[in-house]
Amino acid sequence: MNISTELDQDIWHNLQEPGSYEWWYFDAEDQEQGLSIVCIWFAGFAFSPYYMEHYLAWKRKKRHDPPRALDYAAFSFQLYKNGRETVNFIKEGPSSLFESNGNDISVRFEKNRFYYDRQQRSYVLDIAFDYPARRQKVTARLLFNVRHRYSYRKCDGNNHGRVPHHEWLLTLPRADVSGSVILEDTLKKNSRTLHLRARGYHDHNLGIMPMHEYIDKWYWGRAFSDKYDFIYYVIFFRNSGYKPLVLCMLHDNSSRELTVHEGLYVGESGFKRGLFAPVHSRNLRFSRDDLRIDIQQKQVLDSGPFYLRFSSNIVFWIGDQQRVNLRGISEFLSPGRLELPALRFFTRCRVWRDGVKSGMYDRYNFLKTYLNWFKR
Repeated sequence: MNISTELDQDIWHNLQEPGSYEWWYFDAEDQEQGLSIVCIWFAGFAFSPYYMEHYLAWKRKKRHDPPRALDYAAFSFQLYKNGRETVNFIKEGPSSLFESNGNDISVRFEKNRFYYDRQQRSYVLDIAFDYPARRQKVTARLLFNVRHRYSYRKCDGNNHGRVPHHEWLLTLPRADVSGSVILEDTLKKNSRTLHLRARGYHDHNLGIMPMHEYIDKWYWGRAFSDKYDFIYYVIFFRNSGYKPLVLCMLHDNSSRELTVHEGLYVGESGFKRGLFAPVHSRNLRFSRDDLRIDIQQKQVLDSGPFYLRFSSNIVFWIGDQQRVNLRGISEFLSPGRLELPALRFFTRCRVWRDGVKSGMYDRYNFLKTYLNWFKR
């Protein structure tokens, strides 16, 4: 697991190995309005039950054709209002729905596109999709203007560096986000427009083999304040002989100084699980010498058989420094659960596979639509 902050690596890498994946993640939080948005483009949807089934069948020699990452391209869009889901859209499909030349920072899935404007130093996100299962249509334009970047690189030292290639590209740790989102109810024929002034974040992950073969569990999170920006990244590997990757990055916005804390002790406590959600820690503690960081995964924003997304409270102390409180977004991932047929079955409820009719998908979204209506 290597880490880089190089902007030029934010391109599409066109990975060809069976089970390989690549995704570009963007999030934005408008705390005054209680709005959170997450957008992700996938070239090889690592969490697709369809991709996993193809890979496992090929691996077990039940299929002769190896899976191609671009046959499982995807796009997802989540919108939360005061911690409650408003839109939760995931669609995947064949390579014809995906476009990128591999030279420019630009990716498209159907009408959903992002690109990097070098002159303006901003990422532009153009969103447009229909969501018939929820009677929704979403159109948006969001600008992620670069607040600052980091300069950092780390190579995995496990097994003397002879490990499968996975990379985390932290290309935009902090952005000022502006734009609007139009939400349409296609049944009632009405719409509303949300105008955002938010704090944003963008990163990019890729790997040449399925995560479940290499990664046991994965914690990630970020939080912003006027004084500090904070990002943490924790990976436990399937090979128990490999040291976990534990990393905390603290940026002082006054001095513009970046401090990277490596080799930290990480403690997990407050373990919980849901009906389908994996066992996970609600409390994390990072410590070393005079450094201590406590993370409380507070409200569950989204939950699935292999992952959870939270709004989080983060508190840290460095030496005699005054206690610092931050709020942000955190995620937990347990990729091995994708191997379980029963959980892949339920994951299908969440994923619209282009050209595939799914009764489970239709029934799940029918129930969610009416449950959300009663909650209003």
